[in-house]
Amino acid sequence: MLTACIAAVDYGYPWADIVAEFKFRGDPGWAASLAALLRSTPWAEPALDAADLVLPVPLSRERLQARGFNQALLLARHLAPGKADGRLLLRLHDTAAQRGLPRTQRLRNLQGALAVDPLRAAQLQGRRIVLVDDVMTTGATLEAAAHALLQAGSGPVTGLVLARTEAPA
Repeated sequence: MLTACIAAVDYGYPWADIVAEFKFRGDPGWAASLAALLRSTPWAEPALDAADLVLPVPLSRERLQARGFNQALLLARHLAPGKADGRLLLRLHDTAAQRGLPRTQRLRNLQGALAVDPLRAAQLQGRRIVLVDDVMTTGATLEAAAHALLQAGSGPVTGLVLARTEAPA
């Protein structure tokens, strides 16, 4: 479903610790620096420039309340302030944490979890999308989000992630 996926770094030392600091220890101050790193990644800037919309992978209400912010939304706003939209793609329900799950369980976990706001779907028609997330493991979340966007009529969807890790078996 994704036309491409661009990752800035491998999810290893020191990046895994930095992402954990940013995401799990409530330090949104990392967003500007990490977005600058992401933007400087080969092919990222052309993808952002060509995009009509830059959308973060949404968090569930529960995860957003626990964390206090959506790290993907902070990255998207720093990457493309005029194109970022944190309310077009929705997470309909909380899902179990994807961390540590194999791809088949991740895909099952995400069934029906992501959708486009039906009142705004017309804004997607044929539009080029960059989908932003912090970490990609199996790609299940990005694929589920891309599927929802394409089903709603978007044009091509490119993934842009800070870090890429090896998928669990």
